[in-house]
Amino acid sequence: MANSSITSVGIVTPEVFHFKDPLILRSGKIIPYYDLITESYGELNKKKDNAILICHALSGDHHAAGFHSESEKKPGWWDSAIGPGKAIDTNLFYVVSVNNLGGCGGSTGPTSVNSVTGKPFGPDFPVITVADWVESQKRLMEVLNIEKWAAVIGGSLGGMQAQHWAIEYPEKLRGAICIASAAKLSAQNIAFNEVARHSITKDPNFHDGRYLEHNSNPKQGLMLARMIGHITYLSDSAMRLKFGKEFTGDQLKPEKNVGRNLKSGELSYELNVDFEVESYLHYQGERFSNNFDANTYLLMTKALDYFDPSTDFNNDLSEAFAGATCKFLLISFSTDWRFPPERSRELVEILLSASCDVSYIEIEADEGHDAFLMPIPKYMEALRAFLKNIYNELEDHAS
Repeated sequence: MANSSITSVGIVTPEVFHFKDPLILRSGKIIPYYDLITESYGELNKKKDNAILICHALSGDHHAAGFHSESEKKPGWWDSAIGPGKAIDTNLFYVVSVNNLGGCGGSTGPTSVNSVTGKPFGPDFPVITVADWVESQKRLMEVLNIEKWAAVIGGSLGGMQAQHWAIEYPEKLRGAICIASAAKLSAQNIAFNEVARHSITKDPNFHDGRYLEHNSNPKQGLMLARMIGHITYLSDSAMRLKFGKEFTGDQLKPEKNVGRNLKSGELSYELNVDFEVESYLHYQGERFSNNFDANTYLLMTKALDYFDPSTDFNNDLSEAFAGATCKFLLISFSTDWRFPPERSRELVEILLSASCDVSYIEIEADEGHDAFLMPIPKYMEALRAFLKNIYNELEDHAS
């Protein structure tokens, strides 16, 4: 059964919040009204000061923990960290996870129907920034009657949201946990994002972003974008340990191996999917292209590209964080080359120069950027310890 684990939050039901007040975006465009879909775990205490906000990464959503039904086999994307007795302990905290505006998991986004045209927004949905997400999350906070987050937590793009919370609303959070993240993207990261976007927009089925109106899907482009992404999320050591140079199981089947001896390393010299790593990338691309919206992918990668808090502070990151009052925990992973440890260390130096309270830990891990999703013991202990200190502060304040 799906909820058999004693450390699972069990069956969860998403909740949709409708916002009628217009949201003025950083671009100057306006979203007149919108929905945000959320999940929550644990219980909000009487003082409403034990709430944690979970911010998702590029392809994440609100389903961070638990199961949607008894028959669901795979739990939420961060189930290893969220639950009773886990690092983000739902016995202590009320945890809120939200699908960002512009997403495709139930919040208003490109797949939503534009009431003016009666058709999906598609490419007409405006570009969203991290600042816009934080503003919409702030409005959600108000609806939930939460005055101050115990912590805002996110990995990768989610870590950027945690940073912006600390800058824009310093009085609204006690802690900011930024995992496998950076203060802004490197040129290399922006380049990877552009190649991914190009693969989508040049797909013949993209139709200038109006593929839903054409009952179509830029599947090949989205598959390629995801394959590129997966290559950057894994480390060389992780790929070597997971795949080596092994041939696929299909290629070793007798009917597909006529006249060839792949077990002895004989190559086909054809353009087949021969190796396990190729098969893995095709599988991930295929699955992603069936479940994620291409226009949303374009928006999310642009939000990554545009993130740079210094632009509002004379291009000075130290000045950007000067008003932050929360405690920071930064976590990086040794083999993450998408957001390498040196980027976290740069942010540590910036926070220290701004007189911020900051803790930092670099975790030895083979999993690359994807390590932030894994239940690595030292990583989980760092999360647990930081949050327990936050909780103890709440208890001391109450006594």
